Amino acid sequence: MNLIISVFLLALFSSNTVTAQEPMTLLKAGRVFDGERMHADWVVAVKGRQIVYAGSLNDMPGLDFDTVVDFPGQTLMPGLIEGHSHILLHPYNETSWNDQVLKEPESERVIRATNHVRASLLAGITTMRDLGSEGAAYADVGIRDSINKGLIPGPRLLVAGRAIVATGSYGPKGFHERVEVPLGAETADGYDDLIRVVRSQIGRNVDFIKVYADYRWGVDNTAAATFTQAELETIVAITTSSGRPVVAHASSAEGMKRAILAGVETIEHGDAATQEVYALMRKRNVALCPTLAAGDAVARYGGWKKGIDPDPERIAAKKKSFKAALDAGVTICFGGDVGVYPHGDNVRELELMVSYGMKNLAALQSATSVNAALFHIDDKVGRIQAGLRADIIVVDGDPAEDISVLREIRLVMKDGVTY
Repeated sequence: MNLIISVFLLALFSSNTVTAQEPMTLLKAGRVFDGERMHADWVVAVKGRQIVYAGSLNDMPGLDFDTVVDFPGQTLMPGLIEGHSHILLHPYNETSWNDQVLKEPESERVIRATNHVRASLLAGITTMRDLGSEGAAYADVGIRDSINKGLIPGPRLLVAGRAIVATGSYGPKGFHERVEVPLGAETADGYDDLIRVVRSQIGRNVDFIKVYADYRWGVDNTAAATFTQAELETIVAITTSSGRPVVAHASSAEGMKRAILAGVETIEHGDAATQEVYALMRKRNVALCPTLAAGDAVARYGGWKKGIDPDPERIAAKKKSFKAALDAGVTICFGGDVGVYPHGDNVRELELMVSYGMKNLAALQSATSVNAALFHIDDKVGRIQAGLRADIIVVDGDPAEDISVLREIRLVMKDGVTY
């Protein structure tokens, strides 16, 4: 089988360098997950960049194939859609967030990001939402465009640029009052200033606006709301008039509530949500991106020996809040805050989602069709369906039974190109 796959990959890669020919390829596998359900008897036909058929072999119309490849016992499925990443960050146990923002030159950070996006792509992530450049200005926009131009390999990126914070709330902090340091996001306050900053970021061609609806600037560094309700509504009004969505970092119940009422589409983190907040999220069709893996990683960096030591308070609280969100019927966005932990280890979030109480099939849906719909790209990706882009991965085993087999990647195809 390895020889067959090698010939297939070589033929497919070579043929994509001659776009006029658009070869036809038939993919067979032990099972096909279409973004919603698992099928035992499906095949998938790819021509150029598109899926042209997905369904039963018996129902397939007469098609002439240049290549046929079989993955017996394996699972073919849509490429994964990562919902919360920071391509310009690397694990905090290597270099602290402060030092990355303050000491690493932007050129180094871009080079690192080039490696990061490649690692995520090879891990089966064919689309990725990046939640802020963290002090690297609009480098994420340039990386997105470089991927689109074919200069570097990487997932299809949706980027936020600088993100927006209230004055005094964000870091790096802790310096003498006369020392001014670069911040990890852009400050804006009040009606006129918010309009100017939001429009400036839109003018830089970001895909969405990210706002910090709260931050750790409360008493004893607790999370507390930053922007007023009116300020958040201003951000949403200006952003949505350009056809873009707004997403909100929010960990406190009050920050979440204000952001939801203002009209954001996803809440990032959501640690201290209440039943009232979850009910409001469901009523307003706002999804939760819980970033379980980030908290898990930070706890380990702090010395927690997972599986040996008792759960730290933060981990226990996260498990409880995530289970409450599931029980409340809140839509869950797959996104782990990768960058806090290594790029390419994206599946860690899915493993934790299942470990914390989510069904395997629901987790798979979250990472494919659900995120595609949340990010307004379900007309392009997120399903194995005729007419959509050929973003396809093959994994060794059945992720509906064992989510960790998503680490066993056998094929990564994005836009019909095999990587």
